[in-house]
This record gives sequence, structure tokens and C-alpha cells, in this order.
Amino acid sequence: MTIKQLAFDAQQYLQAQTSSNFKRSHVYELLAAAFGFNSYASLSADHVFTHGGLTSRRPAKYEESVGRRCLELEYSPETALLIAQLLPPFLADQDIGVIRIADLVAHLRYETNRVTDHEFDEFDDDAEDEEDTNGPWFDRESMASPILLEGLTAAADKGDANAHYALAIIYAPSDDPYDEPSAGSDYWYNEERNGRVLTGVEKEWADDYATTLARSQKYEHHLRAAGALDHEVALLEMAERFGDPAFFVQLSTFSMNIDAAHAADVAEQLGRSKDAGRWRTIAAQQGDTEAMRELIEGYDRLNLQQCWTWFYLAEMLGTDFAKDEYRAINEDGSDYDDDVGGPAFVGGRGGVELEPLAADQDASARQSATTLYQAIEASHTL
Repeated sequence: MTIKQLAFDAQQYLQAQTSSNFKRSHVYELLAAAFGFNSYASLSADHVFTHGGLTSRRPAKYEESVGRRCLELEYSPETALLIAQLLPPFLADQDIGVIRIADLVAHLRYETNRVTDHEFDEFDDDAEDEEDTNGPWFDRESMASPILLEGLTAAADKGDANAHYALAIIYAPSDDPYDEPSAGSDYWYNEERNGRVLTGVEKEWADDYATTLARSQKYEHHLRAAGALDHEVALLEMAERFGDPAFFVQLSTFSMNIDAAHAADVAEQLGRSKDAGRWRTIAAQQGDTEAMRELIEGYDRLNLQQCWTWFYLAEMLGTDFAKDEYRAINEDGSDYDDDVGGPAFVGGRGGVELEPLAADQDASARQSATTLYQAIEASHTL
């Protein structure tokens, strides 16, 4: 279903139920009112329609909004009352909702493992209306309904970076082969492009490959478009996927939208050691004890006082770097199971060993760690 089809169906339904005529432009305004918006323009500014369950607003609670908008459009009070009673159930029966584009991006990132559980922000338009949309199986094909794609495309065409990034996630190739249809065959695809007439399974393989190729092209187009609009997460994904350093070149300030440890990993993949150290430090300042250990053993190893600062900070956060972390493992690195038996190997790592500091330096390191710890605690209470 497209937005135009929804408006047409709603118009036909309301006219049949009320024996009144409704301008199509008025129907769009009433659709927006059914979700609590003052106008269709305000809905379109940062929300899109959805079809099939994923939503942050339900129409049932906005009957008064519909009636008020009818009166503003100069329909009679009797008609306004009737429309207020008819339109919300009609939309509910059609399983139509709306969602803020930023919330859609958060949901897509969560479902595609682009964000960790603790970073995922629940939809906040109408908390009492929200539903758990995090099922055990994520199907981008069924979720990305025509009405959703149409809304995102329209927003992207207006320069909405989040809309571009949402489309990029929807069209992105999956890392799990079970999540995507067959990739097809590039051989038969190229044979068809060279003029060979294909039938049967060869034609299916060629078509599958053409579909996969088109999706990949759309993914890259929308990802780069979002990056061109300074979408930080898109820029980082461009660095990871295509080796594009724009994320590290363009960004001058830190954003909480970025997983600092992941940014450090990407920087290391690109051979940008200075950027890797910078982002690893940000991760450590946020309380990532693994980042602290990596700094001690790598980037900050020549700065003994800074190493002790990380050591004391980790201790305040419940991690003792001095403690050995050895364990029995199987040959493949998995944890050893006594019930299974077989040869066992030693895995893990030893504790951190640091030269002692002079008393004044040690006091300074402890104070720095305390300051960082207090900042971490404060950030968790916001």
C-alpha cells in the first residue's frame, strides 16, 4: 500500500459512511490528525507511515484530534463527530501506524546488530502506546512496506540524513546468508546482459543476481548520501565497509551516537593509529575496561602515570587488572567442558604488571581516576 492508495481508500470509506464529499487534500490532513499531528506537513517533517505493526503511535487515542481538524476544515460538527469515530478504527484495521524516522533508525540498528542492547533507545513519541517489536526473527523485506519506503524516499529527497541511513540499512546486504534470498549467479547475469536468452533456473539465477546487485547499489547510494549530510553513524559504516576515511577526517567532535570502541577498531583496520588511540581513549573514559587494558598495553604504555590512571579507574569499576584470567579451553578456543573430555589447553591472559609510581604521581593518577569515575557515574544517572 502506498500513501496515495491509503488516502484514496480512506476517502472512499469516509464518503460511503457519511454520504459527504471529502477533498483529497483534506483526507491527508485527517490522516495526520488521526496520529495527533496538527497538519500533514508536520507529520511529514520527521515521521513516516508504517504498515504491519512497527509503529510509535496508534490512532485510537486521537479521536479528539480528528474531530478538531474536521472543524478547522469547516465540516459540520455532526460530520466531525462521525469522522472522529470512524477514521481511527479504519486505520487500526488497516494496521497503519507512524514512526519517527530517528526511532526507525534506532530500531533498524538494533535489529541488524549495528548497536548494542544498552544503546538502544525505546520509541518515545507515546510510551504508553509502544509495543515490543523486537521479535526473534528480523525480516527487512516484510517490514519495509511500500508506504514506509515511499515516506523514507520522500524524506531522503528533501535532504533528511536519517531517512537516507534508514534506507541504507534496509537495502544493506546481510552478514547472515539465511536472512537474504539467493544471491543468484553473476555468470548467468552477465550472459543475459550479453544477449543470451535464458530460461528456467538460469533465468532465475540471473534475476536473483540482478536483484542483489540493485539492492547493493541502493545501499551504497543511500549510505554515501547520509554521509555527505554528515550522518556520523553512516560515515563510520562507510569507513568499515568501503575504507572511506571521511569519518575520521570530517568529525571534529565526539557524539554519543558512536560506539567509541568500534570506531577505534575501524581506525585500526584502516591503519589510522592516531585516530584509533583517540577513540580507544574515549571508550575508556566512558567506562570500557577492555579499552583501558588495550591502552595500558599499547597506546599509553610509555606513559606510566596514565597507565596507572586506567588501572585505578578499572578497579573502581570492579575490574582488577592485576588478576590473571587463565582458563581451560578446547583447541578451537571455546571453553573446555569436563563432561565432553578430550585434550585441554590454557587460554586467557595474565594480569597487568606496572612499575610503581612515585608518591606524588600515584596520588595524581588516583585523583584522575576518581574524576573520570565520577563523570561515568554522572552520565549513567542522566
